[in-house]
Amino acid sequence: MTDLIHDPKGGMPRLLEIMRRLRDPDGGCPWDLEQDFASIAPYTIEEAYEVADAIEREAWDELKGELGDLLFQSVFHAQMASEKGIFTFDEVADTMSDKMVARHPHVFGDETRDKSAAQQTADWEKIKAAERAAKAQKGVLDGVAMGLPALLRAVKLQNRAARVGFDWPDSGDVMDKLHEELDEIRQATNKDEQFEEFGDMLFVVANLARHLDIDPEAALRAANTKFTRRFKYIEDALAAQGRSPNDSDLTEMDRLWDAAKQAEKS
Repeated sequence: MTDLIHDPKGGMPRLLEIMRRLRDPDGGCPWDLEQDFASIAPYTIEEAYEVADAIEREAWDELKGELGDLLFQSVFHAQMASEKGIFTFDEVADTMSDKMVARHPHVFGDETRDKSAAQQTADWEKIKAAERAAKAQKGVLDGVAMGLPALLRAVKLQNRAARVGFDWPDSGDVMDKLHEELDEIRQATNKDEQFEEFGDMLFVVANLARHLDIDPEAALRAANTKFTRRFKYIEDALAAQGRSPNDSDLTEMDRLWDAAKQAEKS
């Protein structure tokens, strides 16, 4: 196996063998040996976000490496599962293949492909509902993962509820509800009330995003990027004068912020 480990064209078998060796009690890596599913899970989430970040920045040279990092997380979890006799990496791949074939009868089965994207989405949801039923997940909201980012989970919960008619008729109603939640935050008299009302407001914001067909996570990432870009403009403008934000005040920085916005438009 030594030759495989050092084979630059070893592909998937090489990666699997590297992971096996890292977890080998006889000569493996002490850090890797100490890990378990719970300790690795945060890294898995982080790598998924780094993939999304590379795509958003169109950093295609980085994307290959980020996808590799994410793949390694799957390999790591599968290796630990294999050690416990739960499942193997091949079973992970087979499970995914079975799922994709079952969910695309219009490609791999006898169903016609002559239907709209909306109809295909509806059929996809019916198949997923049947899968949940097979797992004894009978509640409408069963199976929405707790570990999802909160905004994304809110949208998924709302989409599930909407399928059975529990939804605002249009975005105008959601905006009215948002104003109502803002008023309730203003009226909150202590931190516990503010905490609860703020959560309610964010839940309504996620609902508004859903009605406007906007990915709230992507929208917030874009806003973060914009804020970072404009604040850097402020820092650069002050640095050109031999100063930093600590040497400025809100009035001046707000003026520079407006200048940054104007520069983006020109």
